[in-house]
Amino acid sequence: MRGLLILLFGLWVQAAMAGGFATHDLTGLAEVARTALGPDATAQVAPVHLSLHCAACTGAPTLELQLGRLTDGTEKRVRSGRTSFAALEAICIQRNPGCRLSTLPAGRAIGWLSVYALDNGAGATAVILRDGDLLTIEAQAADRGAAEDSVRRLTQTVLPQIVGP
Repeated sequence: MRGLLILLFGLWVQAAMAGGFATHDLTGLAEVARTALGPDATAQVAPVHLSLHCAACTGAPTLELQLGRLTDGTEKRVRSGRTSFAALEAICIQRNPGCRLSTLPAGRAIGWLSVYALDNGAGATAVILRDGDLLTIEAQAADRGAAEDSVRRLTQTVLPQIVGP
């Protein structure tokens, strides 16, 4: 009986350690995210959604951060190499011929960044996955460089706190 209890405790500890992102609430990150975008940026936040806008910043970016879940097997396929980043980029190009996709350093998570043209400017989307948890960061700006730069700046600032060690 004692051995069974030790085994169950060990399994419980492993399950607790594999819980996806370190945080599931964006409210505590609003100010640091706003500051990372620029001193004139504004923010609106809810636990799983953060909106940022900076009309005075280069390219006037607008960003949306969204926490959610993705349990369709995408993360497993990408981590295992069954779905390559080249395959993800091909899907992106089918939707938007100007799309370019690159890997995104994300600690223990896995991530990628796509940059693409829009009717009125450009967009960039970061996708970060860890144990089924999903963070998307979408930007719209006047040009590709501004959209990509704003997503990368925000990712560097908030990702370590969201993904965790």
